Order: sequence, then structure tokens, then C-alpha cells
Amino acid sequence: MCGILAVLGCSDDSQAKRSHVLELSRRLKHRGPDWSGIYQHGDCYLSHQRLAIIDPGSGDQPLYNENKTIVVTVNGEIYNHEELRKRLPNHKFRTKSDCNVIAHLYEEHGENFINMLDGVFSFVLLDTRDKSFIVARDAIGITSLYIGWGLDGSVWISSELKGLHNDCEHFESFPPGHVYSSRAGSFRRWYTPPWFSEAIPSTPYNPVILRRAFENAVTKRLMTDVPFGVLLSGGLDSSLVASVASRHLAGTKAARQWGSQLHSFCVGLEGSPDLVAAREVADYLGTVHHEFHFSVQDGIDAIDDVIYHIETYDVTTIRASTPMFLMSRKIKSLGVKMVLSGEGADEIFGGYHYFHKAPNKEAFHQETCHKIKALHLYDCLRANKATSAWGLEARVPFLDKEFINVAMSIDPEWKMIKPEEKRMEKWILRKAFDDEKQPYLPKHILYRQKEQFSDGVGYSWIDGLKVTDKIMHNAQYIFTYNTPTIKEAYYYRMIFEKFFPQNSATLTVPGGPSVACSTAKAVEWDQAWSNNLDPSGRAALGVHNSAYERQPIDSKATIPAKFIDDMPRMIGVPTPELAIKS
Repeated sequence: MCGILAVLGCSDDSQAKRSHVLELSRRLKHRGPDWSGIYQHGDCYLSHQRLAIIDPGSGDQPLYNENKTIVVTVNGEIYNHEELRKRLPNHKFRTKSDCNVIAHLYEEHGENFINMLDGVFSFVLLDTRDKSFIVARDAIGITSLYIGWGLDGSVWISSELKGLHNDCEHFESFPPGHVYSSRAGSFRRWYTPPWFSEAIPSTPYNPVILRRAFENAVTKRLMTDVPFGVLLSGGLDSSLVASVASRHLAGTKAARQWGSQLHSFCVGLEGSPDLVAAREVADYLGTVHHEFHFSVQDGIDAIDDVIYHIETYDVTTIRASTPMFLMSRKIKSLGVKMVLSGEGADEIFGGYHYFHKAPNKEAFHQETCHKIKALHLYDCLRANKATSAWGLEARVPFLDKEFINVAMSIDPEWKMIKPEEKRMEKWILRKAFDDEKQPYLPKHILYRQKEQFSDGVGYSWIDGLKVTDKIMHNAQYIFTYNTPTIKEAYYYRMIFEKFFPQNSATLTVPGGPSVACSTAKAVEWDQAWSNNLDPSGRAALGVHNSAYERQPIDSKATIPAKFIDDMPRMIGVPTPELAIKS
């Protein structure tokens, strides 16, 4: 993913201001190491750090229309750009970049073109004819984006907090599925799918329709001009992504450029079950498999860097981000710039263990809606920033707009977990790919239950923890918002505030009671949960009795006792993951 930064209407067109914008833009250079560009029109600045995936040779940004009156800086991929170009026969495109269509669509349709885009994106578009601008973010919030306001009346836009947190009086996460218009001076929701109202759907389950929708979602994401691969943990979600990609790769432009054998990547502690499962799936699919190992100490050592790049103090997100952060660096070192990943399936299909307790289909469906709407604060934020930290792009086919529409239109009665009928979590997804004639996956992988990490390693991490009981006693006075209730959370919060001390930064991280990654509303499903508000999966299904052999770590390391405990399966990470489970 690229990095964008824009400063609009700052009442300062000096060289010093331009230099300052360039300096801030360089803070995002990790996201786009291939090229950087800046455009200035009076007191408006648009800058870009490019990760070149499509048209590496000529797609540098900012992008323009024919006479350069419309200027765009974009982070993202527009998968239907070729179709959109055909709708614009009278326009001449300066590059072959998929994002070049945005400027021309604006010329034709004004601000009402965004729902034509099939892809993931965040962009700033400046109309130099009247100095108006619009800012937009994709439907689910797969690309990260923030907006801020300066005391001088300026509007600031950045892919990450670190691009604007020192210069704005107030800043916040830019809401997914929205567009901000300078003419209106306000936000407007452009993404309004049927499921967003949370009305209970009634469409009967059709496994063929669901399967075709997912296959379409995967194949459109094979659009690339650079080496790519797939993250493979051996769990259901990533294995399905790998299977479909492997099956449909032959004959594509990507296969002609880079070969028809898919590359897969997995990371974990030595001897972890996920490494074994991923290796089995890779052998079954015939991928070129790359297996990376790391130690507990590696994870501990990376925490400061993880929090700086992920820009959160949410415990479950940091746990899940650490192995993905370490793995992304390894993948980029191989020359790979794009990977397919499996985020989103647990939110859409109710794959978390706590969904076993859903009292009825209405509550089940509404919880999935809430989970999808919050993805930009958790799994999307993690997947985007953990990979972008090393100039790697993650694409997530489960969060394709059309696939979500199909999956969320199914009567949720079909999604309900019913052991008495042998319907486990995500049963309708598993059943859709249960093909006896042309199997997508080995049966035991297709019906592999979601596993949790064991508690043994997590609870015995460090004895010399630097967060004392006395410090925790004063936590409510030091951190009045999202007060940490466990030492691990306090530790992460201290690191976060070291990098991002502003109150606005603190407010970008959500809070509230949760059990096994549930929303606050779902905690009401089981009265016992209110006394055990643990974000890990074991809170819903109990503690595993076995654990892996503990690895030696530095006795002076300062990391909370539960750091590794659930990282990262318990929030549905379908990517290669740190495997410490029974």
C-alpha cells in the first residue's frame, strides 16, 4: 500500500511549508519506497509515497486529467479500472495506472462516482479550477486513512497518524465508506449496502452462488505487475484463498509474467501445528512454499516497532500484528510486493468461538454486521499497517464488496452453529467448497476447527514485569479513557503514548468490554462472561491443558505476561501466525 499526505487550505504557500510537507510525507516512506512525489497549488499540497504494483514504469503520482486541472493522490487498487476506461472513450490517460480513472470519472460525474469503483482506496482529489477537494475511503476501510484540522483552517489527510499528529489541533480516523467534500464542509456516506441497516435477510443458502462470488473476489485480486504470493497459515480462510488463487492463476496476465506456480508464506515458532498444517496445504496445492521461524524473544524485541507502525494500543491487535510484522519483512526481502490474505471471514460468517452462544439468528446477524463495521479499527488496520511497514501490500478477497453482499444476504439461520446438526462455525463456507469431484482442500483441512492458543506460554512469560501493582492501582487517574485493566494493556499504552501523546491519538483506539473478541453487546449472551472480560478465545471455550515447550527468553525483557497467549488466532487472523496453541 502507498502512503498519501495532503495539506489543504493552510494559508501558507511558502517554500518552508512545502519542505515541511515533504518532511512529513517521508514519515510514510516505508509504505511506498518506490517513488515519492508532491504537487503544490497555492496553499494546497498533495504528496505521495508510491509502492508500485500496477504500471511500475509510468504510474507515479500525483495523477492528473488531460489538462492537469484535476489532481489526485491515491493509495489503493481499482480492480475494475479497465472496464471503467472503456466507459470514458473521450478521455486520454497519461498512465496505465489503475488509479488514473479517478480523475477522469470526477470530470464526468462530479463527486458522485465513488460507488463505481470496485477496489480498495483512499484518495484526495483537488479541483484546481475552484480549489475544492474531496477525500474518500473504501467501503470497509481496508486502506488506512486519517483526517485532521489545523488552527489556521487547514484540513490534513494522511495514511497514518505519524503524518499529521504533530500539526493538527484535532484528528481522527476517516470513516470507511464516506466522502468528505470541501464544498459541503462535511462527510457523506457513499457506501450503503442492504446489510448495513442490519435488517435480517431471508435469502436461502446456495453454496454454488457463494463459491462463485468468492472465486470472483480472489481472481480479480490477481491483477498485478509485480511478484506476489499468498499468506498461508493452514487454517480454513487462508487455505481457501490459496486454493482458489492456485486454481485460477494459470492463464492470467500475472501467470504470464511471473509463472503459474503460486508462492505461499507461513511464519511460526519452531514445531508449531500451524507450520505443519500450512506445509500440508502447500504440498496439496503444489505451491512454492516459504516457511519462516522466529522466537519468543524476536516477538518481544519487536513490540515497540509494532506499536509505532500499527498505531494502536489495543491488546488483541498488537498480539496479532507482531508475527505478521516479522513475516512481512521476510517476504519483502524475497522481492515480493503483494500478498493475498484471509481477513474478514470470521466477521462475515460468525467464526469466533463466542458465536456458539448466539441466542438466535437475529442476534447472530446483528453481531456480524457490527464486526464488519468495526474491521477498520482492528483486523484491517493490522493487515494494512503490518505489511505496509515493509512496503508490502495485502489484499483481502473475503472483504470484496460483492462477496460481502452475497454472504450477508443469506438467512443467518444457515450461519448458526449447531453441533447437534454437525454444523460447526463457518459451516456454509466450508460446505460451499466441499467438492468431491474436484476437491479444493483435504477434507480434514476444510473442516479443521478454529483453534486457540494455549495459556501455558503466555502466563509464564516474564517475572520481572515493570508494570507493578501500585502502578496499576493508579491507572484510572493516568489513563481516563480506555483505562487499562491488565498489565499488558498498561504496558502497550505507555509505548503508544510515547509515540503519540496527543489526546486525539488516544481517541482513535476503540474500547469497551469484550470477551473472545466480541462486541460489548455480545457479552450479554452469557452472564458468566461479564465476570471474565478476557479478549482471548479461551474466555469462550475454556483453557487448553497442553502447551508447547517454552522457549528461553531474556529474563530482563519487559513485556506483559499475556503477550503471546492468543496471538493471533483469537481475533481471526487467517494469515501466517504465531502458533502457540494446543
